[in-house]
Amino acid sequence: GRDGWDVVKQFPQVPVYTASESVLKGITGFKLTRGMLALFKRKPLCDMESICQGKSRIAILEDVVNPTNVGAIFRSVAALGMEAVILTNGCSDPLYRRASRVSMGNVFLVPWTIMEKGRWPEGGMEILKNNGFKTAAMALSDESVSIDDKGLLAEEKLAVILGTEGDGLAKSTIADCDYTVKIPMSAGVDSLNVAAASAVAFWELGRKQ
Repeated sequence: GRDGWDVVKQFPQVPVYTASESVLKGITGFKLTRGMLALFKRKPLCDMESICQGKSRIAILEDVVNPTNVGAIFRSVAALGMEAVILTNGCSDPLYRRASRVSMGNVFLVPWTIMEKGRWPEGGMEILKNNGFKTAAMALSDESVSIDDKGLLAEEKLAVILGTEGDGLAKSTIADCDYTVKIPMSAGVDSLNVAAASAVAFWELGRKQ
């Protein structure tokens, strides 16, 4: 469309190629195409220390492997008051095409980084603590506080930590956190999908009291 060509004119150094629909389908590997593809060079990732600076609400994803969940979480982060995402090395890549599509492009807007392998939980927790963050593990346990706990909501800096699909957070991660937090649910339901849980958590905890 005209708006697309206006963008192209702003960057005359970027080559633009046209192709038939069949060629575009062959490049993407599936039949769905909007008629436009783009190839970008990745920017080097910031380190975790840099991502934490100047933030008061961040999300930590521990081994969230489904790209649909990763994308949905990024969309919730952008919409519900969180400021950045830090992923462990075992998470799905936010720039994987399914993740970026489900995020509605928010993987390109929300600051994020991936921890180096072996830095979680010990090294990552140390960085969070040194930057003044309290940590909230989203998990069900006898020690869990409700998500509307007044002390939790009053924290100046908070890192909300979400675990892998199925098994949830590692016990060692939960043990290292300042809070273990539960979302109250009706009888007979003991958990939510991690992306759904993120939306509830960010809605409540993304707003500093």
